[in-house]
Amino acid sequence: MSDRTTALLTRRRATLLTVAVLLCLPPFYLDAFWLRIGLFSLAAAIGATGLALLSGTAGQLSLGHAFFLAVGAYGYTWLAGDPGPGLPTALAVPLAVLMAGLAGGLFSPVAGRVKGIYLGIATLALVFLGHHVLLTAESVTGGFNGRSVPPLSLGGFTFDAGDELTVFGVPFGAEERLWFLGLALFAVTWFTARGLLRSRPGRALAALRDSETAAAVMGVDVARHRSAAFVVSSMYAGLAGVLLALAFRRVVPDYFSLVLSVDYLAMIVIGGLGSVAGATAGAVFVTALPLLMTRYADQLPLVAAPGSAEGAVGPTEAARYLYGAAIVLVLLYAPDGLHGLARRSRDRLRRRRSPTSDPASAVPSPSPPAAAARPKEHTL
Repeated sequence: MSDRTTALLTRRRATLLTVAVLLCLPPFYLDAFWLRIGLFSLAAAIGATGLALLSGTAGQLSLGHAFFLAVGAYGYTWLAGDPGPGLPTALAVPLAVLMAGLAGGLFSPVAGRVKGIYLGIATLALVFLGHHVLLTAESVTGGFNGRSVPPLSLGGFTFDAGDELTVFGVPFGAEERLWFLGLALFAVTWFTARGLLRSRPGRALAALRDSETAAAVMGVDVARHRSAAFVVSSMYAGLAGVLLALAFRRVVPDYFSLVLSVDYLAMIVIGGLGSVAGATAGAVFVTALPLLMTRYADQLPLVAAPGSAEGAVGPTEAARYLYGAAIVLVLLYAPDGLHGLARRSRDRLRRRRSPTSDPASAVPSPSPPAAAARPKEHTL
């Protein structure tokens, strides 16, 4: 391994360690509102990563992401709650993720044979079907009013504010505890997704996105890889649904609507298709913007506080207008999203920092050796 490669790996590890330390600091300095925004953003980043693998890498359009989020959220609530099996919450989390993967597997034959806008329309049916089931299956979902979410407990440690806990003089409530759980789940998502993208299946999915015919000629099983991408995306969405349920502490059917699926599409388009970092950036932007505008609505022009007179633009609607405009700007000027924009800016900064050679002090390169003299040929 060359010195340059070693230095690059050392720099990356140092950067990763620095980011990890910085992400552990917010519970000690920020209040519950900002931690709640961070939790919702972490959950959205997990779900957006799964959709980025499906739409950005495999090139499959899905409008049913909200359905698999609901399966994860309600699956955990039912498995760990009463009425329900009442399983240990530590066991209910992986089972809820597997339930979302199973739901994706049941739909995967369609995902393996249908592509593009046709798959988007097919997955659209999942959202309406799921919403109807959530409203009518009251014994499982609680109906229109939803259900309370049992707090997660791992090894006797409960992620809620039931017992008093102080760390370095800072009281740790539900948000502070769930923050570290969300970081752990997001770290697992980040590394597994990046590993998948760099693996042979990830390269096969990228080949499918670029040219299905060329991928089939190279020996890629098109239907099987599409189905597998759909199942993996569903499991990521299920994990995001579990974290959302724990953060909200109550699940209601109206949250898991078509609007949520559209929000996730906006996340991966704004952040950059096929990029884990881009999906994370887009998730933070789309999730945090309406919450921030709701809090500071009285200080923003043309935005009315929640509950104001009719005709005024509320913070949620204003946020949708803004990230709708962001989608248009991204498609026009930065098709690879925020991740591509950041990468180009970083490369431009590196070129400016790199030392330029001075033409005057440049050492002339030695001239090539002259060819050996050959005896003159005699002509007849």
